[in-house]
Amino acid sequence: MIEQQDNPDVVLVHDWLVAVRGAERVLDRFALQFGPTDLYSLVHDGRSLTPAIDACRFHLSPMQRLPGGAGRLRRWYLPILPQMIERLRIRPCDLVLSDSSSVAKSIIPPEGTPHLCYCHSPARYIWEQTHDYENGSMGGLRGFGLRAFRKRFQRWDRRTASRVDQFLANSHHIARRIERCWDREARVIYPPVRTNQFQHDPDVDREGWFLVVGALEPYKRTDIAIRAAVQGGHAIKVVGVGTQLESLKKSSPPEVEFLGRVSDEDLLLLYQRARALVFPQEEDFGIVAAEAQACGCPVIAFASGGAIEIIQDDTGLFVETQDVDAFEAAMRESANWSIQSVACRANAERFSCRIFDDLIRQEVQSLLGRG
Repeated sequence: MIEQQDNPDVVLVHDWLVAVRGAERVLDRFALQFGPTDLYSLVHDGRSLTPAIDACRFHLSPMQRLPGGAGRLRRWYLPILPQMIERLRIRPCDLVLSDSSSVAKSIIPPEGTPHLCYCHSPARYIWEQTHDYENGSMGGLRGFGLRAFRKRFQRWDRRTASRVDQFLANSHHIARRIERCWDREARVIYPPVRTNQFQHDPDVDREGWFLVVGALEPYKRTDIAIRAAVQGGHAIKVVGVGTQLESLKKSSPPEVEFLGRVSDEDLLLLYQRARALVFPQEEDFGIVAAEAQACGCPVIAFASGGAIEIIQDDTGLFVETQDVDAFEAAMRESANWSIQSVACRANAERFSCRIFDDLIRQEVQSLLGRG
């Protein structure tokens, strides 16, 4: 009987296995707790992710065999994503645990099997950030496809939310979005931040330059941070790759330093040395901002989304408008502030992996009737 088992048989579901970003850090914690286990996903591009994820047994949708399906063309297959996720057949298990920011939450669980979904957001490109994706680097054809398919996808997405027994949201911001999009309530569990790895070092001095970290995609608004720094004569380092990398390089003067992908060791040093992390986007949560805080780094953030739940008055500065002049003014103001690294570090400890693991385990036990 399930009630007598110490370790429940949990299978995992994830949208696509193509990079290690915030969602994959959550998946990694699930794989550490409940794996090695079966992991269902639309596609896998063949690269190693994390040891715990790599140890799982992958089950991939037919999209894996389509041209470019596991690569950058996967976004062009939006019209068939519902069909692809529904083609996956979950084996018998105690519980299905999905990690979703697109269609993973719409997996069909075995009859009578509870489904717990950790939701990073309802699909942004369909619900709330369509304009940004329509005007991204793929141009008008992609935008036309989004407009043509959006309403149909929304109806399917809303209907299949009933396949989830309990939603968990990565922030109160996303819990409200889940309610708007799917008319479902969600409990909030903040995502895990590697506070043991990202640490404040009092022997490392902060320097005068600013830092931006993240995927270089339209909604991240890295362009605002770069233009604000250039306008104010501030040095800035940009970590990350994405569809906007080349266009941002072309539009930026030579003194803007693009570092591309960096190792965790190099990122730690960047967090420890930067005057502040610049965070101009609206995020679902914002693990980058929490990582920076764990390293004692102040954050200059747009006052919207998950950042409001991360940054406190004594650990950073909020910018009320998402424009260049406002961020440039905040950068100038940072020269006079007295934010303490120890306060930033203490704030970040609210998001430790240990706290996350304990709360997820409690949710699993509760859904299985053991809580």
